[in-house]
Parts: sequence; C-alpha cells; structure tokens
Amino acid sequence: MPIIDAGALAERPRRFRAALAIAFALASSRGSRGAALASALVFACSLPVSLAHAQARSYRFAVIANTMQSPADEAPTQRLIDAIGRERGVSFIVYDGNLKGPKEACRDALYERRHAVLETSRPALFFIPGQHDWVDCASAQAGGFDPVERLDQLRQTLLGDANSMGQNPMPLTRESEVSRFRPYRENARWQMGDTVFVALNAPSPNNHYLTAGGRNGEFEDRVVANAFWLQHAGEYAKRRDARAIVVFIQGDPDPERYERPERFAWLRFGRNPRRDGFLEFKRSLVKLAQTFQGPVLVIHCDDERASGDFVIDQPLRNDKGNLVTNLTRIALAPHDRHNQWIEIEADSDRKPPFRVTVRNVPRQLPMPATPPVLPGDEPAASMPAVPSLGPASDLPPLFQTPTQPQPDSQQLEQLPHIPADQGGGGYGPATSVPPAQRNAPGASSTSGTPGWPASSVQRGP
Repeated sequence: MPIIDAGALAERPRRFRAALAIAFALASSRGSRGAALASALVFACSLPVSLAHAQARSYRFAVIANTMQSPADEAPTQRLIDAIGRERGVSFIVYDGNLKGPKEACRDALYERRHAVLETSRPALFFIPGQHDWVDCASAQAGGFDPVERLDQLRQTLLGDANSMGQNPMPLTRESEVSRFRPYRENARWQMGDTVFVALNAPSPNNHYLTAGGRNGEFEDRVVANAFWLQHAGEYAKRRDARAIVVFIQGDPDPERYERPERFAWLRFGRNPRRDGFLEFKRSLVKLAQTFQGPVLVIHCDDERASGDFVIDQPLRNDKGNLVTNLTRIALAPHDRHNQWIEIEADSDRKPPFRVTVRNVPRQLPMPATPPVLPGDEPAASMPAVPSLGPASDLPPLFQTPTQPQPDSQQLEQLPHIPADQGGGGYGPATSVPPAQRNAPGASSTSGTPGWPASSVQRGP
C-alpha cells in the first residue's frame, strides 16, 4: 500500500476548497437529506487525512552525501541512487551536501550535469547545499567565484521548484514563501506520516562565518532565517500532532561545544578567539527541543569519522548544563561513499522510533554509462572573489542493541530508550558503530562472522 503524506492532503488547493464549500452550501439548502449529504461529504473529505496518518506510521528513507568529487564519480553515484530506488519501501532520498569536489570549478555546466544525476532517482530526492557547492567557490582552485552568487544560482536552478527532485517528486514548503525570507529557497520542510522533516543551509566550515573586517552580512542574515525556520517547524509540528522532527544540515555543528550565554562576557580577558559559527543554530535546537518535547533528530555529515560509518549520540546541553535528552545527533561518514548508503527506518509505534542501518550496493548491479562531457565544461572566465567580510556580533540571537544483519547491510544500531517519566524522548546514551574491519561492499554478513565488531555503548558527557 503506498504511503500518503497527510500534510499534503490537508493542504488542498484553493479551487478544491472552494468547490467543496459550494457543494456543501448547495447540499445544505436542500433540506434534511441535503444536510445529511453535506455531513457525509465533509466526513469523506476528512477521512483520507486520518487514514494517511495511520498508513504512514512506518516508512524508510535514505541519506547520502559527498559522492561526487570529480567527473569519474558521476556514474558510481548514479549506480548508488539506482540501488536505493530498487529497494522497496524507501520513501525518499536526502542528498546531504557537496555535489562537487573542493577543487572543481563552480561553473553552471557542472551544476547542470550533477543535477541531471540526482534527477535519475526513482524516489523523491531532497538536496541540501554543502560546503563545496558554494562556500569553497571563492578559492582559486574552484574558479574564484563569489560564493553568494553561486548560492543564488543553486537557488534558481536546483532549488527552483516547489517539489523535490526525482522521478516521483514530493511536495515541499520552502522558507522563500515567507516574504521576509524570500531568498532562502534551500530551507525546506516536508512531512511523512507523523514526522516533520526540515532542511537547513548550515555548511562547513564553521557555518561560513568569516573573520575578516567588515560586516558578516551573509552569515548574520542566514542565522536569523535558520532560527525562524526551526521555530516555525516546531509550531507546525505541534499543530499537525507530529511525533518527531528530523533536521538535516551539511556542516558539523560540533554540539559538544556549547557556549552558555554570559552577562558582561566582553569584560572577561583571554576570550576564545575562534567564534563558533554554529552557536545560534545550537541555541535554536535547544529551544526547539524544549518547546516541541518530542524526539528531535539532527543529521549531518562528518568527514572526520571516515571509517566509522555513522555515530549516534546525545551531546547537546542546555543553558543550565543539563543534557537535552529528547535531541539525538546522527553523524554520517560511510567509509565507502559509492557503495554504501545510510537507511533510517521510522516507526512511531516503536520506542525509540528510529533505527539506522548501513546498506551496501549489490555487487551485481551494473555501472551506468559515464555521462558525456558537455561543451560548457571548457574553461571559462571566472567571477572575481568578493572581499572578505567581517565578524558578526557576539550577542546571543534574538530569537538497540544490534539486530541480525541483513544480507546486504552492515551492523544495525538502534537508538537506546529513555523513559518519558525520566525526561527522555525515546532516546538514551550514545551508540556508535566503532571504526573496525568491515565486510567488502555488497558482501553478505551473518552473525558470528570473524572480524565482525562488537557493539559499543558510549555514555554521554
């Protein structure tokens, strides 16, 4: 049975709502039978929403990132996306940043070719801009482009539609629909079952915080937009009776480092010279976890754990130094980015509601033909880099144990559970996949295989 998005059904087009109102008025004007017909009509129109809410309580989605660093990576990435599309029950894919490598020139033709690769996805695919996609474009190796101009180009092309990418796109809501935040098309929200998903532009390194003189305008404006979008997602989730919120960003926010607000901090000598560009984002996460109170899952890339596949923990603390027990972080770092993908299964009837698996591409899946090099890829004049912008204000913002592995999957980890009466949201101490020997990509893995690493549990800070 196909999964239906309850949020998409509830937000019906204006013509449908107008026609429904007219039909209701005509039926009501014809006496008791008409009133009964009108009541039945209203009930029938409200029924799919509740049924969809129940039908979509269990589903799966995939997360990949950093798979295209050169033209040679395009065919393996298309093969990876095809492998995910062949899996039953995968509702959508999230490409969590970095369509290109740091040394590739940020030309329009390159974006167009990588965009075409993402569009081959059978399930809906959501793209989140990453560090190499626009921040690194200012370097000489990437062509010396203006990063903000390159981000605007991505907004107008890859992020220009009101739906996701893929052959079976899903509707989404972009922050650009709010007039105050018209440029921020990359910040999006969609709903699957009783989970609200949020995409935010928060790239490495350090959320594009610049330390040179002048006003750090791009950073400051985006911080305000991201804080608003997180707060709006929390209110939206509560109105929809959602049970969980999942937030995607590309950059590592370093949640272990959380600076609590201090009065008269400017009087203190020996302050840390490195300004945390993710500080406002982490404070917004703490506020979201306090107001929503359900499970909040934050997913981002982590290149430093290249051999660990993924890490699950709860490192974030609030202003009082207490652990935020209903907020969990998943840092993704598959050791074979072309032959592995992260699968997350959601089931609201299970506690905890999410579990994570590393899946392998089947060995027998053929490699697609390499896309031809377009004429637009020839060297072109690059735009000059803009002068470095200065620092922003330092003021605070306004605002399972593993199960039996599948034949083509790595070890399965389930998020531990903290009872609700102890302040938890279904999550517990950190669980990680340790960097150890892994089976070859595509090889089947069974319990008791020599060299298979034992599960490890890391206690929170």
